[in-house]
Amino acid sequence: MPTRRSFLASLAATVPLAVFVRRAHAAAVVHLQGDPATLDALALTVLPSRLGRPGIAREAASFRDWAANYKESAELVHGYGTSRLRSTGPTPLTRWTTQLDQLDADAQRLHQHRFRELSAANREQVVRDALKGERLDRMPTVVDANHVAVALLAHFYESPGAADLCYEAQIGRQTCRPLAAQSSKPRPILKVLER
Repeated sequence: MPTRRSFLASLAATVPLAVFVRRAHAAAVVHLQGDPATLDALALTVLPSRLGRPGIAREAASFRDWAANYKESAELVHGYGTSRLRSTGPTPLTRWTTQLDQLDADAQRLHQHRFRELSAANREQVVRDALKGERLDRMPTVVDANHVAVALLAHFYESPGAADLCYEAQIGRQTCRPLAAQSSKPRPILKVLER
């Protein structure tokens, strides 16, 4: 009769690790989609307030969509001047959903309320405490971000909307403009975004 250890070892050999990773990613997506309030509150805390509440909500939804559609081992575009092919690594979403749960637990421990229910100042303090020890001297790519707060920021700053906000003009980075519009200056953003 096999021991429990030998049975688990034989089971691990027969079931590929990729199956477990895919299931963990799917569970993290369900968790993130099923309870979006903590991520939305985090977005209100870390994204530029100039986006206004509707813009911040759009960015949080865009981040959720990006995370849900993340594919492990997808081929990436190679960098300029190199022919080395790269592919995406394991899903970071499982780590990030755990961090969202930790933000909620820290908020309850420190303030006896869920993260989403805290004031802006208290949410900011919980996030600052969570980011202690993180390397914050540069903005990583989304997948290279160790913490979900940094990943959310990186996702926004990689978007066309971030360049538009920075230059206060409708640049539309990474979007196609008609050839006739190439010589004209981008139109300015006419009003401060609604709160």
